[in-house]
Amino acid sequence: MGKRFFAVFFALLLGAPLFAQTPLRVAAAADLEPVLPPILAQFEKQTGMRVEATYQASAVLTTQILNSAPFDLFLSADLSFPQRLIDAGVADAEGSPAPIPYAKGTLVLWERRDSPLPPPSLALLSDAALKRLAIANPERAPYGRAAVAALTTLKLYDTLKPRLVTAENIAQAAQFVDSGNAEAGLISLTSALTPRLAASGRYFVMPHDLYPPIEQGAVLVKVSSQHAAARRLLDFLLSAPVQAQLARSGLTPVK
Repeated sequence: MGKRFFAVFFALLLGAPLFAQTPLRVAAAADLEPVLPPILAQFEKQTGMRVEATYQASAVLTTQILNSAPFDLFLSADLSFPQRLIDAGVADAEGSPAPIPYAKGTLVLWERRDSPLPPPSLALLSDAALKRLAIANPERAPYGRAAVAALTTLKLYDTLKPRLVTAENIAQAAQFVDSGNAEAGLISLTSALTPRLAASGRYFVMPHDLYPPIEQGAVLVKVSSQHAAARRLLDFLLSAPVQAQLARSGLTPVK
C-alpha cells in the first residue's frame, strides 16, 4: 500500500475533507473592511461556503478584474467602477445594464480626541491651524472623490490642496489620521464607527449636499465558475437583517 492510500485512510478516519472547497472570492472596497468580516462569517455559518475577501480601493480592484484576477463578486464603493466592468464585458448584474446597489456611504470629518484643534466641524476645515488633512486618492477611491467634491463646494479645495495627505484608499486615510500623520481626515463613517476610532476620536458628519451620493454597487464577474454562490452572497447582503447590520456599521441601506 502506498503513501496515498494511508493519507486517504487517515483523512477518512479523522473525518477530514479530502479536497478543500474552492472559496468564493470577493473584491471589496476598502470602506467595507470594518463591516464585511462578521457578515461573511454569518454567511459561511449559514451556507457552509468559504469566502475570502480582498480589500482595496475600488479602482485598484477594477484594474485587477480587467486583468483577469480570479474574483467572483465585486463590491465597489461606487457605481462607476463596476459599470466600467459591465461596459468592458467582464461583469454583469443579472441582466441589468447597471450595477446592483447594495448600500450608500457617508463622509465624515474625523480627528483624535487628544487633538489641540477645535472639535470636528465645517469651521475646522477653515482653521489655519489645520496643517494636514487626510483623504483617499480621488482617482482611485470614491470617498476621495467625495472629499474633493465637498471641499470644492465649500470653496476650500484650493486653500487646502497643499495640506492634503493622500492615501491609497479610505482605510489608509483613517490610519493616517489615527496615527497622527494627519491632524484630521475626511473618511468613511464605517471607519469612524470602528471600536478603535470610536474610542480614540470624534467625528462630524459632512452635509450630504456637499458631495454626490456615494452609491455602492455590486457586479458578478463573468469568468467566475461560482455565479450561483456569488448571487447567493449578494442576496444575503440585500436581505433585511444584513441591511440593518450595515446601517449599524455606518452604511445607509438600499432597502
